[in-house]
Formats: sequence, structure tokens, C-alpha cells
Amino acid sequence: MTGSPVRIGLLGYGKGGRYFHAPLITSAEGCELAGVVTRSPDRRADLAVDHPGVPAYGSLAELAEAGVDAVAVTTPLDSHVLLVREAVERGLPVVCDKPFAEDAATGRDTVLAAERAGVLLSVYQNRRWDADFLTVRKVLGSGVLGEVISFESRMEQYPPEGGLPTTGGGVLRDLGSHVVDQALVLFGPVHSVYAELRVLPGEDGVEDRFFAALHHDSGVRSHLVGSLASSGAPSPRFRVVGSDATCMVEDDDGQTARLLAGRTPAVDGDAWGTVPESRWGRIHRAGVAEIVPARTGSWSSFYAGFARAVCGEAPPPVDPWEAVAGLEVLDAARWSATTGQVVRLEGRPSRPR
Repeated sequence: MTGSPVRIGLLGYGKGGRYFHAPLITSAEGCELAGVVTRSPDRRADLAVDHPGVPAYGSLAELAEAGVDAVAVTTPLDSHVLLVREAVERGLPVVCDKPFAEDAATGRDTVLAAERAGVLLSVYQNRRWDADFLTVRKVLGSGVLGEVISFESRMEQYPPEGGLPTTGGGVLRDLGSHVVDQALVLFGPVHSVYAELRVLPGEDGVEDRFFAALHHDSGVRSHLVGSLASSGAPSPRFRVVGSDATCMVEDDDGQTARLLAGRTPAVDGDAWGTVPESRWGRIHRAGVAEIVPARTGSWSSFYAGFARAVCGEAPPPVDPWEAVAGLEVLDAARWSATTGQVVRLEGRPSRPR
């Protein structure tokens, strides 16, 4: 990029905005954190400590009047669409955190509104820049596995302090937004979905675990698991079975833990997103395991790509219609979990034709 950095305003400074957006914006090439919308005195105090000199505002209107080039929405799910639409009405390029919307129909209408206004919209699917996912993409691209038969993906977390979250759409919308997006990126559209969803007894409908089986048009079958309350040893993050070999990749590149500890890509430099050799992947063929060096994770690459898109130098790092396609799968998964039936998606294209 040439010229001045893209000035990005952040909407929200809770856990997501503070730890998973602000440090990456400040570390990304071509980006500048220009301001944060938060009314909370405590969060304004946190902002002053974390990013001295970055101003706080009380509304998107105030932020826009101060002069920013783009905004990122990191508030709770129920406010995503309202804020995205306000940004679009103001002509501001906008990033929306996942889950993008509460359902596919709402997401579709929002993307159409941005297109009609000619305003750039992207969705923060940062887990496309995980080291483990990038490693699997490289292995698939090499063709060493032969024809891919099945894909297994597990995103399992230990119970958070203070209990499971009651906002954000539950585990299916939360972790499901990541694992479904990754499966669609790797293997393309889905024509049928079967899912199971565990709701904790006596917890007012709080979900802690799901399983989803996707049948892709390409013939690959994806088996996806998400858990917000894992109690045992984690399974491999990915397992890809091919006609010639099987690939297994562990997580993780430590980006989550480092950000929560207050570290940033700018501070850690070349060590950021690296994976210790003991956790590199393996390709198993005829009883022999071959080590697969891990790629380097880099969530800040999303914001560097977004800045280029704002400047007209590249397409958005995540096409919002891909996020709508993910929501269609998640809607089908919830319906399947409710009815116990396989849900078919034929005839429901994400992008208007």
C-alpha cells in the first residue's frame, strides 16, 4: 500500500473489540486505530491504558463526524445488523464480527443493502488465518492426499470463567461460524446438513456442544464438532482422509492466548502465530507418518487485506456472500437438530443470480 494508513474506528470495546480486533488493527499493515465507540467508563479506562491517545466516542455518529475511513463492528450479535446498516447509510466501509447476523435471510438483506449503496462490507472470519487451517489448505493444494473423502474439524474449548455465554447465538452460531466457514472454503457448497445440538439441563436453553455433518456438492463429507465446555483432552483440530493418505493437524498457533495475555503481532514479531515442532501435522500413508511443517498464523492479515480493499487495491478479504452461505448452513443445522431430519439446501443460492 501507498499513502496514508486507513483510519479504522472500532464499535465496542468488550472482550472481542479489546483483545481480538484493536491489537490486530494496530499491528496490520496500512491500518490505524482511529477511535473506539464505547460508553462504559470502565472500558474507556481500559482503552486509555491499552491505546493511549486513541479517543473514545459515544456513538457511531460521533465517530463518523470525527473522520474515519472505515469501521469494525464488534458489539453483541443482536446489534450487528443495525450498526452495519448505519455504517452503510453513512457510506463507511465496514467489517462485521461473526456471527454476521442472526439468520441467513437477515444477512442476505444486509449484504444487498451494502451492494445497492456501493459500500464495502466484509465479515471477520479470522480463523481462515489460523496456522492449522493454512497448513491443511497447503496439504490439500499439493494433491498428496489423493481424492478427499472426508474432513473432520473440531473446535473445542474449556469452560470460560463465569460460565457459558448467553449471548452470541449459542455454540452453533459462535464456534459453528468458524468451522462451517472453513469447511465451505475448503470444499465448496453444501447440499445437505444433519446436526445434533446439546442444551444444558436447567440452564435456560444454554447450548454447549454441537455436531454437524455436511455433504458438499464436491462429494466430500465434513463432520464438524464445536464445544464451549470440553472436559477432556482435545482431539486433533483437523483430520482429512484421502484416497492415498490421511492428514492430521493439531491446533494451535497461540494467537488467542497471546492476545488475551496482552501480546500483539507488532511486539512478538516473527514469533507471532508460530507452532512448536512437537505440534506440527502428520501425513499418514501405509503405516508411515511424514511431518508437515506448520504454516504461520496471522489474524492481522485480515485487516491488512481489508485496508487494501478500502483503497480499491483488492477485493474484500472475506466476501460477505460467503458469510451468508455459512449462515444458511447454520440455519439448516439448527432446523435439523430441532427435527432430527436431514435438511437439504438445493435451490437456495446464497448470492442472487
